[in-house]
Amino acid sequence: MSQPIRVLVVDDSLVMRSLLRMVLASDPAVELAGMAKDGVDALEAMDRLKPDIVLLDIEMPRMNGLEVLAELRSRHATAKIIMCSTLTRRGARITLEALAQGATDYVTKPTSQNGAADAVATLARDLLPRIKALFPVPEARNPHTAVSSASDALHHKKPEIVVIGVSTGGPAALETLLPMLPADFPVPIAIVQHMPQLFTAFLAERLNRECALHVREAVSAMRPEPGTVSIARGDWHLEFAKLPFGSGQMLRLTQTMPEHYCRPSVDTLFRSAAQAYGDAVVGVVLTGMGSDGLEGCKVIRNAGGRIIVQDRATSAVWGMPGVVAEAGLAHRVLPLPAIAAELMRLCLSRSLTPALKR
Repeated sequence: MSQPIRVLVVDDSLVMRSLLRMVLASDPAVELAGMAKDGVDALEAMDRLKPDIVLLDIEMPRMNGLEVLAELRSRHATAKIIMCSTLTRRGARITLEALAQGATDYVTKPTSQNGAADAVATLARDLLPRIKALFPVPEARNPHTAVSSASDALHHKKPEIVVIGVSTGGPAALETLLPMLPADFPVPIAIVQHMPQLFTAFLAERLNRECALHVREAVSAMRPEPGTVSIARGDWHLEFAKLPFGSGQMLRLTQTMPEHYCRPSVDTLFRSAAQAYGDAVVGVVLTGMGSDGLEGCKVIRNAGGRIIVQDRATSAVWGMPGVVAEAGLAHRVLPLPAIAAELMRLCLSRSLTPALKR
């Protein structure tokens, strides 16, 4: 955007409103459009100020964040809304519900900070890139993204593992993709979703209720099994390791250094999958900001595996999938609903439809 991104702050805490004011004042690409101290004031301010984006607290008097979100979605269907969440069990559950109901993204409020300066620095690091990722600056791009030819797929081994990397917009994307796969999908699935601890456990629980597949948060020494989806635990990398005294693979969680400031990292998962499964890997990169997954896709391609990425039109942010597509690493660039069909085509030996969980 040529003009600053106008932000409406909605929070009943005077301290939090003050911190967010300082954060927004620190970046010329954004500006404070206004503030509201509760949900009722927020709806009036939204109609009056018409901001580009809303930062919405969850716990507020008169109307809570979920009630305000529902009303905003009714009045302003395309509004961009970032939820301000707490790192608590309740905060994680409500945030995931908000994302399912149409919130664009979320940011966690700073905790255990040593004064306002540290709190502002933490919020600026986490929040400002999220805001700007939702309003990408137009730039010169290749007129066509490079996609491998269809005949390339004829020389691949039948898949033995599907690995998925996703970030901004991920919970909604996963709630679309995974329920389209049948309970007897014959290939294990492992996922890195950029989220903190607590959030990934609740995400797995929520997806497990929605899917025919069995969805779980990954634990070290678990075996990747057909019909099962393993989601990396927040703040832990997810990798594959050989089973002791036998053939096959098991899952392993590590806390080695973050990659691209991410732990869990898509690159870590993808690189490990290529090392464990070689050309029998399908890597899928869904919506998200940044470039985590790009290096991992290079490793999968070099090992002879396949790469599928979500297209720009259906991505909340075409950062992660976009850099992979523009690097010419993708065999397919597909709208989100078509990715499930492509996975079934690659992995199923017969035509199946989604089955009820047994």
